[in-house]
Amino acid sequence: MHHSSLIGGYLEQLRRLSAEQQGRVLDLACGSGRNGLYLVENDIPVTFADVNGEALEQVKQSLSSASTDKQRLAQYWLVDFEQTNTIPLNGKSFAAVMVFRYLHRPLFEQIKAAVTPGGMIIYETFTQQQAQFGRPKNPDFLLKPSELVELFDDWSILYSFEGVVNSTDNCHDKQSIARIVAIKPDLAQ
Repeated sequence: MHHSSLIGGYLEQLRRLSAEQQGRVLDLACGSGRNGLYLVENDIPVTFADVNGEALEQVKQSLSSASTDKQRLAQYWLVDFEQTNTIPLNGKSFAAVMVFRYLHRPLFEQIKAAVTPGGMIIYETFTQQQAQFGRPKNPDFLLKPSELVELFDDWSILYSFEGVVNSTDNCHDKQSIARIVAIKPDLAQ
C-alpha cells in the first residue's frame, strides 16, 4: 500500500499549514485511505471522506494498532459527494484537500471554496488519453487537456504534470494522468 509519490514532497508544507491554520487535510473519496494514512503517520490531522462505509471502517482498522494520539488525528466522514442538489463541502474548510483518482466536476467549485486561503490542493487523476490504456473510459471521469491547470489558474501552482506515466498498479503498464499542487491565494496579502 504505497502512498502517492506526489504527497511525499509536500509533507512539511502540509504539516505547517495544518498547524498554522488549525485545520485538517481532507482526503476526498479516500477509498483505502492510503494517502491520508501516510499523513496521519506523520502527525498531520486528516478527515477521511468516502461514500463507502466499509472503506472508512478499513481505514479505522488500519489505525487500530496506532497510538491514541495518532488515532485522534483521524476523523471519518461518510458522505456521497455525487448526490444531486447537495453541497457537501458547503461551510466546511480545510488547510488542504487532496483528491486521487476521482473526478466529479460539479465538486470543483466546492473544493476550491473549502480550502482556506493560503491552503493547498493536491489533485491527481486520469486524463482523456487514459481510455486507450484501460479504465476508466467514461469521459465524465477523465480530464480534458489542461483542464486541471486551467481550473486552478488563479492559484499559485507549485507543480503540475500532464502525461503518460508508468503505472504503479500492476493491472496496466501505463496510465495517463494529470497532477497539480497549488496554493490558494491569501487575499489578505
